[in-house]
Amino acid sequence: MGEEGGVLKINIYGTEYPIRSGAETNADYILKVAEYLDGKMREVDENIQSKSALKVAILAALNITDELFQERVKDKGEAPMDLGNRIRELTATLDEALNK
Repeated sequence: MGEEGGVLKINIYGTEYPIRSGAETNADYILKVAEYLDGKMREVDENIQSKSALKVAILAALNITDELFQERVKDKGEAPMDLGNRIRELTATLDEALNK
């Protein structure tokens, strides 16, 4: 991962992506975000049978979205929603559909 000529190269789940960066872009922040996503995808990869990159990306996105929603609930002082169980149900359904 590095920056060349206004293009930041990041690696997520084994694939390199060029990200255009301007003067206002914080390269360290982008790298941290990319590393977080890569970590989430690798975490999902360890826990599923199907190794489809698309499926891994979707499940990682669901996990990250769950984290976001849980933080929003905490910020509002509301009782946490049972998103974890719902995401596990959706994951099982997705896994079953992709394995057909």
